[in-house]
Amino acid sequence: MDELLDQGALAQSAALEARQVSAEELMAATLDRIEARNPRVNAIVNLRDREALLSEARAADAAPRSGWMHGLPMAVKDLANVAGIRTTMGSPIMATQMARHDDLMVARMRAAGALFIGKTNTPEFGLGSHTFNPVHGATGNAYDPTRSAGGSSGGAAVALACGMVSLADGSDMMGSLRNPAGWNNVYGMRPSWGRVPDEAEGETFLHPLSTNGPMARNPRDLAALLDVQSGPVPERPFTLPKESFFAGIVAEVKGRRVAWLGDWSGAYPMEDGVLATCEAALGLFDTLGVTVEAVQAPFDAGALWQSWLDLRAFANADRLGTLYANPEWRRQLKGTAIWEIETGQKLTLEAVKAASLSRSKWYTKAAELFRTYDALILPTAQVWPFPVAQEYPTEIAGRSLDTYHRWMEVVIPASLIGLPAIAVPAGFGAQGLPMGLQLIGRHGGDLGLLQLAEAWHQAADWVGKRPEGC
Repeated sequence: MDELLDQGALAQSAALEARQVSAEELMAATLDRIEARNPRVNAIVNLRDREALLSEARAADAAPRSGWMHGLPMAVKDLANVAGIRTTMGSPIMATQMARHDDLMVARMRAAGALFIGKTNTPEFGLGSHTFNPVHGATGNAYDPTRSAGGSSGGAAVALACGMVSLADGSDMMGSLRNPAGWNNVYGMRPSWGRVPDEAEGETFLHPLSTNGPMARNPRDLAALLDVQSGPVPERPFTLPKESFFAGIVAEVKGRRVAWLGDWSGAYPMEDGVLATCEAALGLFDTLGVTVEAVQAPFDAGALWQSWLDLRAFANADRLGTLYANPEWRRQLKGTAIWEIETGQKLTLEAVKAASLSRSKWYTKAAELFRTYDALILPTAQVWPFPVAQEYPTEIAGRSLDTYHRWMEVVIPASLIGLPAIAVPAGFGAQGLPMGLQLIGRHGGDLGLLQLAEAWHQAADWVGKRPEGC
């Protein structure tokens, strides 16, 4: 059973369909592994009662298959609602909040047969690429639990890397599906904005920054989960048509061209070894017949950053403003959340308009780049995993950082304009810690990125280097 747990989700699904293993057996083995490995890293939280889960697994064994995920145990990021499981969002304000319904993405995974065992840990309200909160504590990196797992999908990435689940979901505003994947040697995909719609509640037009997406230990599982998560809904604007990503993931990539953006012509400070590790990994494209070209920064980094700061604060002030308005709840918010809200509330109409104009100009420039290149390439982070007790980095390579998230500036070119991006493993640094590369594509070009990721995975098995204790 250990061998099956170490395989991907599609392999487990095939074993279940062929009745080589039962859902009850898979569930029992999964829970045993979580019991043995989770205390080391604290990735899975709100774990449900064992007997209740085994009972659900037995019911799945007795029922007709409802989809390819039928009988697969899965933990959902603790920002999404799963009926009957607490949705704490890492906040003491929400610590006892029991979800009464499934969010849309969760409902789609349930309909495909997933069995929900609990949640994966996240920073408070998903803010910051470091997974810690006052409700569940910190999640340690799979390769060194004294180091950060990244975030905000840190629990999901670590649970995958440690073989406690074979699939995971996540959400990504500022690299939350990419940074933890890169730091834990797995795959994380931020789909094109509109590919995986969220709930059609409240204001649905002004904040196209965050999106849900899949995480896995291989691109085929990534594509199969995206097939389940994606698809338009009439009530949600700007959603993209349904596609079958798994069916088309295997393709010849020879002849494609990618642009290496490195440190954005010096604009993004990088900790020693990050660029060297990524550039060494880029040599893998040569073996695939993919041309890599180093290019100069295509847009002013300062304009991108100011646009991002303002639009992100604008969105967070709207999302968390009700909590801030309540004095008792405000006292329970972490300082960076209060900073986001207050920054957003002070924005003028002119500032929001200027931020949106910069975003529009960058979208136009990016579209021009994709006439020449099939993907843009950047590191998944500017630093290596830092100590888990550190809230966030304050400098990189001697350069002071002026916000709590400036060390993740490298992810905003994709986030700002809703481009798809896949974090792929890029090897390990001198301290044995993983780093990843972002493959960024044109809006709507999710399949092309998955094809590149699949070819990459087949050419180099970095995921095969499992963390000790996992």
